[in-house]
Amino acid sequence: MSDAPHRYAVYFAPRVDGAWWRAGSRWLGRCAAHAQPLPQAPVPGVPAHELHRLTKAPRRYGWHATLKAPFALAPGADAGMLRAGLRNLCRAFESFTMPALKVAMLDDFLALVPEGDSPAIDALAAACVTQLHPLAAPLTSIELDRRRAAGLGAEEDALLVRWGYPFVLERFRFHLSLTGSLRDAEPATVQALQDAARHVFDALPPCRFDALSLFAEPRPGADFMLVEQLELGA
Repeated sequence: MSDAPHRYAVYFAPRVDGAWWRAGSRWLGRCAAHAQPLPQAPVPGVPAHELHRLTKAPRRYGWHATLKAPFALAPGADAGMLRAGLRNLCRAFESFTMPALKVAMLDDFLALVPEGDSPAIDALAAACVTQLHPLAAPLTSIELDRRRAAGLGAEEDALLVRWGYPFVLERFRFHLSLTGSLRDAEPATVQALQDAARHVFDALPPCRFDALSLFAEPRPGADFMLVEQLELGA
């Protein structure tokens, strides 16, 4: 990208040469590393156009779990400073194997979540939020209003004001989104998606958390792209 991106984000994403990246990217129908659409595997009982529609929301962001939600750089900050901050974070944490990831409903969407608690994930996510925060521009009043429109509790609103995102620290829950909202989907469609996702992801080997992934939104509303993966412990 020749011009400065509109926003950055720090995510967990599996290594792009591994089975987890390929499976998740194909499920969503897009590879964020190569900025290319991918054919989605058929889901029995769900028409292809309906599968494409129901995975539209996470497809834009690429296959990931959010650690530091999308943010614009603060005045005076630049990409070099952001990469330096990420390298410092990586040096402070060692790679690890994540708990088994299971398909579950979160609110009204499907996601992969760890079975049981994962203090290692929580600690790394909290460090991303707090240590990179000085590099993030404050949210505008429009951005605050947009977040609040979804309905936030008092604790979530306080986290939004302090850290720029409501679902961090004590409200954080690690997840890789598999669909957007399923509120208008038929129960049979939801069940078919759950069954298909379990068939795909339960067959994969244990997933390693061995890097922080820097993503960027080139222009407002554009698809997010994977820019770089920085190795933990290095």
